[in-house]
Amino acid sequence: MDTGITDRTALVTGGSGAIGRATALRLAAEGARVGVTWHDNRDGATEVVDDITKAGGTAHAVRLDHLRTEAANDVLAEVGEHLGPVTILVANAVRWPSFDDDEIQGLTTSLDANTIGPVALIHAALPLMRAAGWGRIVVVSTDIVEQPMAGPLAYATAKGAIETAARVLAVREARHGILTNVVRPGFTLTDKALNAPFLGPEAVAAESAKTPTGRICTPDDVAQAVTFLASAANGHVNGQALSVAGGRELVR
Repeated sequence: MDTGITDRTALVTGGSGAIGRATALRLAAEGARVGVTWHDNRDGATEVVDDITKAGGTAHAVRLDHLRTEAANDVLAEVGEHLGPVTILVANAVRWPSFDDDEIQGLTTSLDANTIGPVALIHAALPLMRAAGWGRIVVVSTDIVEQPMAGPLAYATAKGAIETAARVLAVREARHGILTNVVRPGFTLTDKALNAPFLGPEAVAAESAKTPTGRICTPDDVAQAVTFLASAANGHVNGQALSVAGGRELVR
């Protein structure tokens, strides 16, 4: 399949993490120039850029703090200077609230970092996409928005909020050639998930047993779904939330 994104510029936030890394590599393999943001893992982002460059692609790493909404324009300007105007935006970065926070404090932090910050970046990128007459926005969310679990109230609430924003953008921006969608990974095999207080290795085994495919999600499973929605091969999917969970959401 020709994804039609050769020489387009994509920005993947949280590109130093497992899902962000897999997505950046996949987009680069399809010919996109890829900006990779990092918050506290510069080495991880640099490794992703190096891997893309070694494979013959073009990439650039830039720091992004979603708690500083005013940084959005600076990030887009830096990526634009090195790679060209961003017309593909994958909002993947996530910040977990500290488990030392009380629930309200954690909710405030999570909404700032996981909803307001990404929406500010999307808002700053929209003029670039409108000018090009083409754009793709993919928000990486979580299946716990649809199938709640005990524990991450702040995280789930923030993801639910940005999904609502994505649906509004899908209606508002499609006339400009900009399609907006959401990908909901299931429980995904990453170091962060394995080390989270409410997940861990036992949860991996339990979730695998409950999933129709017999395994849990991998970062590349998510990256493949994101890449399709972020590409020109997607010509008419807009305002949708795609579960990448092996059918786990069908099993109660």
